[in-house]
Amino acid sequence: MTPVLVAGAGPVGLTAALALARRGVAVTVLEAGDALAAESRASTFHPPSLEMLGGLGVLDELMERGRISRAFQYRERSGAVIAELDMSLLSGDTPYPFRVQCEQGKLTPILLEHLLKAGGEVRFGARVRDVLPHAGGVQVTAADGAVHRGGWLIGADGAGSAVRRSTGLEFEGLTYPERFLVASTRTDVAALLPGIADVNYVFDPEEWLVLLRTPDHWRVLFPTAEGTPDRDELDRLPDRLRGLADTAWDVAHASLYRVHQRAADRFRVGRVLLAGDAAHVNNPLGGMGMNSGLHDAVLMADALAGVLDGGPESELDAVAAARRDVALTYVGRETHANWEQMRDPERYHAELRALAADPAAARRHLLRSSMIASLRDVA
Repeated sequence: MTPVLVAGAGPVGLTAALALARRGVAVTVLEAGDALAAESRASTFHPPSLEMLGGLGVLDELMERGRISRAFQYRERSGAVIAELDMSLLSGDTPYPFRVQCEQGKLTPILLEHLLKAGGEVRFGARVRDVLPHAGGVQVTAADGAVHRGGWLIGADGAGSAVRRSTGLEFEGLTYPERFLVASTRTDVAALLPGIADVNYVFDPEEWLVLLRTPDHWRVLFPTAEGTPDRDELDRLPDRLRGLADTAWDVAHASLYRVHQRAADRFRVGRVLLAGDAAHVNNPLGGMGMNSGLHDAVLMADALAGVLDGGPESELDAVAAARRDVALTYVGRETHANWEQMRDPERYHAELRALAADPAAARRHLLRSSMIASLRDVA
């Protein structure tokens, strides 16, 4: 019986597995797909995530593939800058006073390579169908009928988590009225909009948007009305992009998806732990979803390794409860506030300008937006 099974070979599952392997724990990852997922919605890494990935020995490789972003902007749809916040104000709080922009699909191969070198195992084509906890561990049945047994199970198998469903936990919350449309473009947005930062939140009561740069593309996120056919919305994407800059945009990829704010009742049920989207989901404004999942992974893996070393399970309970608290009172609250802010620009313009002009206030804001506060407050 493997000491720990992990469901899901996304960034959260592989991070949890590597954190365990670094502590000398035997771990097997069960991944539904036949290979690592190529889709990359998340692309922002905040300072605490960089610190954790550094501790796992994978940060240098991520930074080689990523783009360091030292400031972000709040902008008007007309192109005017409302405020720019410089993350160097966090130099006394973290060794990484910046964001790294890099698609999550570039991190997972790095994690996989290090996990295999550390003695971990990954089984592809092993979609979890159901989970049967028992006093001595957990039995996982895959879609192909194969049975996997472990002492513990970490469910990191996404928002539709089969692990969570098998525990009977509720996944309560809300679904946003609009869908989000994300387009990746090879068009040089910096040339079209001189002075633009790598990360930009563009306010407008009718059609707010987010513009951010990754190593290979610029990504544009639009809100999209409920009830219209996806095909119609994708067809009108060129016109929406020309509303930003009147040019022929080179779109590499575009997709529509629904956005939710939800959290499981608990993040631990007996020998089963939940992390990342399996435990909680939120809107992407602020780039907190994947990052909070990475924090779940490292903190829960460390606590679980402590239990396997003979420590009290109360420490694991405390970490699971704290991560749920962060998901509800920090990540959920901050990302929902970001959504409200984008839709009501007049209310926040003066506040943001005052924030940018006050280094102490800006630092406090950056501690929250960078997620440093989410870990300090709980600690």
